[in-house]
Formats: sequence, C-alpha cells, structure tokens
Amino acid sequence: MHLAVDIDGTLTRGDGSGALDPRVFEPLRAADTVVVCTGKVLPNANALCTYVGIEPNAVAETGGVTYADGRVEFHGDDEGLTGFVEEFAPDSDLGWGPSDLVNRWRETEVAVSLDHDRDEVEEVASRYGLEVLDTGYAYHVKSPDVDKGQGLVHVAETLGVDTSEFVAIGDSENDVHTFELAGVSYAVGNADDAARDAADHVTESSYARGFVEAVRRERDRR
Repeated sequence: MHLAVDIDGTLTRGDGSGALDPRVFEPLRAADTVVVCTGKVLPNANALCTYVGIEPNAVAETGGVTYADGRVEFHGDDEGLTGFVEEFAPDSDLGWGPSDLVNRWRETEVAVSLDHDRDEVEEVASRYGLEVLDTGYAYHVKSPDVDKGQGLVHVAETLGVDTSEFVAIGDSENDVHTFELAGVSYAVGNADDAARDAADHVTESSYARGFVEAVRRERDRR
C-alpha cells in the first residue's frame, strides 16, 4: 500500500499536545511507500520518518518543498512573502514568540498564528498575490501555484509511482488537492468540512485512531 498522509490532526493524539500517537508507527512501517504530506517544514517531516523508521519522502510547506530519492526541490513563486511579512508583521511577530520555531526553517510560505484575524491576513496576502489556507493549526500564506497535490505529483514521479496508486489520509482543507489525485482518500473523523466533502470516505474515529481505521479498511478491501 502506498500512503500519502498528513501529520497534524491525522497522526496525532488529539489531546491538544500535538504529540504523535504511537499506534500509527506499525501501519506506517508496514506500507510499501509513505509520503508525508504536511504544512510543516521539511525538517519536521524528515524527523518523523527517521524516528518511525521509514524512508523519508515528503511534501512539506503545503507543497512548497518536496523530498524524494535524496533530492530537495522547491516549487512555486514566493516573491511576495517578504512584502507580506514586512507589512503584516513589521516587528516579525507572527504569533509564535520571539524564537518563532514555526517559521525559522520555512522557505516557501509563512505560517501565521490563528490568534490573528483571518480577514486581516487574507487582505494583506492578496496584495502580494498570495493565498491563505487555514489548517486548524495555522494560517498558511503561500503562492497559489503550489499545493500538496502537486507536491505529491513531483514525489510520485521521482519514485516511479502513479498518484492514483496512493491512499491519501488527512484532516484539513490543504489535503483536498491530495485527495483529488489519490486513488482513494479518507478524511479522519475530526476533519474540517472541506476535507470531508473532498474525501471518498470519512472514518468514524478521529485523529490517529481514524488513520489506523482507514488503513485497516483499505487492507480489508484489498
């Protein structure tokens, strides 16, 4: 089985800690291929793969960065990001504190804390030709030319696997494009409306338990 899987809200416990649920480890290890498709930065995705013990394949920064077969590639036009940050947060306060570990290694998008007003984020982003996605964890300000689905296309081509061979599992609107390209898609029970509407199936269980349910259902189906 080839899996394209989100992290936050999909492999996590759902207890507010953001921690991975250890129940996801074995299903991930048992898959033929895993592509971690996340809004997080590449170092986060790589660390997850390393500590779970699977080959590191990733679509990071909502499609802005991909990694497969030892190659890092960058996608989309991020020229407007500097202008956005200078206007929206001239003091560099995007809501994550002075160290801002959320954006420190981010290269193709900007993540803004949900404590900010979305309308204000979108108003400024639009002036620089950028779009805003709400993942439930942050507002991702990025080029409209990139998304997780196109990121999966790049990784799949590198790996020699068609996107239609993937089972995609996620929980938010930035997973919609992945769902559209995968052969089968599942939104976990806690997913937002956009993900639920786009998915082929919605699991009864939420968060990591929903991921495990989706994998079991696919194995039984096959």
